[in-house]
Amino acid sequence: MILAAGRGERMRPLTDRTPKPLLLAAGKPLIQHTIEQLVAAGFNDIVINHAHLGLQIEDYLGNGNRLGANISYSSEGEQALETAGGIINALHLLGDETFLVVNGDIATDFPFAELKDRPVDLAHLVLVDNPAHHPEGDFGLDRSGWVVANAAEQFTFSGIGLYRPELFENIPAGPSKLGPLLRQAIASGRVSGQKMNGFWMDIGTPERLLELELFLQATP
Repeated sequence: MILAAGRGERMRPLTDRTPKPLLLAAGKPLIQHTIEQLVAAGFNDIVINHAHLGLQIEDYLGNGNRLGANISYSSEGEQALETAGGIINALHLLGDETFLVVNGDIATDFPFAELKDRPVDLAHLVLVDNPAHHPEGDFGLDRSGWVVANAAEQFTFSGIGLYRPELFENIPAGPSKLGPLLRQAIASGRVSGQKMNGFWMDIGTPERLLELELFLQATP
């Protein structure tokens, strides 16, 4: 699943008429870069949620065939349901097994194929070094590869995670955030994690979009 329902307030005015996932970097929409990476890693069945201007995403991507994907959509109307709410709204499209969720506003060279057959309790998170705009981080990792709420060294959640449907059981439909659910599961010792050391960016502002453009132009 690619999360693409955010309104992109910090990206305004770029997102006044264009949904953030369709903003261009190196001549391609952000979401297309992600889809191509997922398909190359063997993730061909993709669910995309959307809200603000979301029909533009459907019009551009269609059923995904031209990108080698099979895309289904989970529309949330104009009012996005937050991260957990969006996933819950799409559970009927995601099936009963572990599924991968990727934020639609990140850029990365993470090798998604590593996650294809990874065993998962309730969740598995990919963490990164803390960027300048988020210096305090989100979570730590213990020596056994389990995510902990607080550690001497904290990392930032990358927006890449594996989840079991059971994580979202008994959560009512409607807007809800993923963070509290993860912290509850972390407190129960049921969230594993890994640290990635490659390229990763949260494309949350026009300045970072320009930074990504320059990075991609300089990358062979």
